[in-house]
Amino acid sequence: MQNYKKFLLAAAVSMAFSATAMAETLKMGIEAAYPPFNNKDASGQTVGFDKDIGDALCAKMKAECEVVNSDWDGIIPALNARKFDFIVSSMSITDERKQAVDFTDPYYSNKLQFIAPKNVDFKTDKAYLKGKTIGAQRSTLAGTWLEDRNMEDDYGVTPKLYDTQENAYLDLTSGRVDAILADKYVQYDWLKTDAGKAYEFKGEPVVESDKIGIAVRKDNKELLDKLNVALKAIKADGTYKKINDKYFPFSIE
Repeated sequence: MQNYKKFLLAAAVSMAFSATAMAETLKMGIEAAYPPFNNKDASGQTVGFDKDIGDALCAKMKAECEVVNSDWDGIIPALNARKFDFIVSSMSITDERKQAVDFTDPYYSNKLQFIAPKNVDFKTDKAYLKGKTIGAQRSTLAGTWLEDRNMEDDYGVTPKLYDTQENAYLDLTSGRVDAILADKYVQYDWLKTDAGKAYEFKGEPVVESDKIGIAVRKDNKELLDKLNVALKAIKADGTYKKINDKYFPFSIE
């Protein structure tokens, strides 16, 4: 039965990716400022979990692919302006974004959690948070979470939003914010660095199941379907697990 299932999956992949796809060139949009999911190495090349997933999907689709970097704030408008064909950049699937783009099946799940200095007894109640400044990256689920809860009026918190996650970390280490709210697995990576070793997770995650998908234009259902088939294929053949294990000692699927 297991071999039969594998045969059916292989057949589906073969049917989805016809000979005409062999010469197809696709552009994938990636922010390249969100390690370990996406960033640039010393030579300026885009690297990270998202890039590896994108490359694996392109290999399954038998498509040539190239990376186009984009600022996070403008990444969806750039997709819809056809500057690239799909976004593989740790984008949360939200109802608001679904109005502008279509998403594949999730390719990993995340959580939102606060970090703050280890020597601070950080709490999430109103009495403690009053007068505090909390940082998050603009146009992310974390930034939206702070804004939607009206933290400034209801909690006395000053939300401070940044164009990149790295700039939020810089303000945390310089004492300009009291804590940061962001994706747990991004913060997990930063906490292992020299800059992050004086900080730790605080409290329980405020969002437990943040589903991350690949975005495509609403007029490109053919590519959406191909990406979904390819995603199933790399999970079935072990490619996904190899990429996961390269970055994390636990599964983020």
